Amino acid sequence: MYQSMKGMLAKANAEGYAVMAINAFNLETARGVIKAAEEMDAPIIIDLLQDHVMSFFDCDILTKPIVKMAEQSPVPVAINLDHGHDIAHLKRCLHEGFSSVMCDASAYDAEENARITRSVVELAQIYDASVEAEVGNMGRIDDAGVVLTDDQMYTDPDVAIDFIQKTGIDALAVSYGSTHGDYPEGYVPTFHFDIVEKIKAATGAALVLHGGSGAGDDNMRRSVEAGINKINVGTDYMIAQREFVAHALAENPDYDFPTLMQDSWTAGIDTIKHYIEISGSAGKAR
Repeated sequence: MYQSMKGMLAKANAEGYAVMAINAFNLETARGVIKAAEEMDAPIIIDLLQDHVMSFFDCDILTKPIVKMAEQSPVPVAINLDHGHDIAHLKRCLHEGFSSVMCDASAYDAEENARITRSVVELAQIYDASVEAEVGNMGRIDDAGVVLTDDQMYTDPDVAIDFIQKTGIDALAVSYGSTHGDYPEGYVPTFHFDIVEKIKAATGAALVLHGGSGAGDDNMRRSVEAGINKINVGTDYMIAQREFVAHALAENPDYDFPTLMQDSWTAGIDTIKHYIEISGSAGKAR
């Protein structure tokens, strides 16, 4: 069933669980996300990072085949543009059939972020699509090394509350301790759950955790209890596939390439299923 995030996040919000949003970048990885959700009877969101879409397979090529897979699935599936910072391209994605978009104008000040986001909300309504936004700035892992979240990156709850009220968004990503990418070995981030709790108490809005990979099962469970309704995971899904390929080729350098590609995305399914269990969304497809 192909849906926007709006309905599935409203249900998650009402019933106190989170929907997993898993980063994919091609048909195979998207298929793995849907397969895992079907095995867990869970709603699922396929996050397509805008930078990946623009670099690998653009929205006019990638969207319709994934939509077809979603339509044929017995569980609710949304396609969400992740970190849509190029608004012109975001508009193209809506036109091509994305059921949800994240308008990421978090690099701007709060007023400009709200202005840009509100314009996207108004546009998305034409397509019956949902809109996620972000207040605060997530840390990230990049080519320059590890950059972890610090105090200046945390979401100001008062700013977030005002932002939700001004923009009419369907979900808000908040920064309260997580970071994008992989963490150093043995590192478990400290989450400031009071940020989530204050925003939730004031607005009742669906809230989003970005950078779920490696954040720790306890942190994720407590995030759901605090009011998180969407959890983004990408790195762990891709690491599972990469490690399978490395191990398979080490054991058999002549591994048939089409079979290797098929087997690699299936190797990530258990990772997704683990996160679905933690999020509380298993069995929530109906």
